[in-house]
Amino acid sequence: MIMPPRLRKIVLTAHVATSVGWLGAVCAYLALDVTAVTSGDVSTVRGAYTAMEVTVLYAIVPLALASVLVGIINALGTPWGLFRHYWVLVKLLLTIFAATVLLTETQTVSRLAEAAASSADPRELPGTLLHSVGGLVVLLIILVLSVFKPRGVTRYGWRKQDEQRRNERAARTEPVG
Repeated sequence: MIMPPRLRKIVLTAHVATSVGWLGAVCAYLALDVTAVTSGDVSTVRGAYTAMEVTVLYAIVPLALASVLVGIINALGTPWGLFRHYWVLVKLLLTIFAATVLLTETQTVSRLAEAAASSADPRELPGTLLHSVGGLVVLLIILVLSVFKPRGVTRYGWRKQDEQRRNERAARTEPVG
């Protein structure tokens, strides 16, 4: 079902807002992660780990889940579809992968924040830079796919296009009256 234009714009706006918010929150988290790993000041490191937990729990996770949900609604309500074009399918799979890794990594971030609060020297904690940078790279790949929309239709997409052409031809050849 294709959404009416006004609803489609509202859903697209929500999708862009949640996706860009997710990307921005990950950038903020990355800055905190770098600070936690590189700072020599104990109170700065402790504060960075605490802020990382808050950022993950109250910004990144909600924005990621909202982005996944609104993205699926957006794809299902537009001619792009969810499974018709490779770029949409790859975006979906990467987004689900990123959200899944994020949800599992959330527990690690909470444990690090707890350890930083109770540790005499939190500067020895490992940080989560690999996941931070990896998550940012995945989100940037998703962004590039959204902007450039590389060509390529899935088998399902070809069948749907064929079906649509046949229906249009049949509608033109039907007698009126």
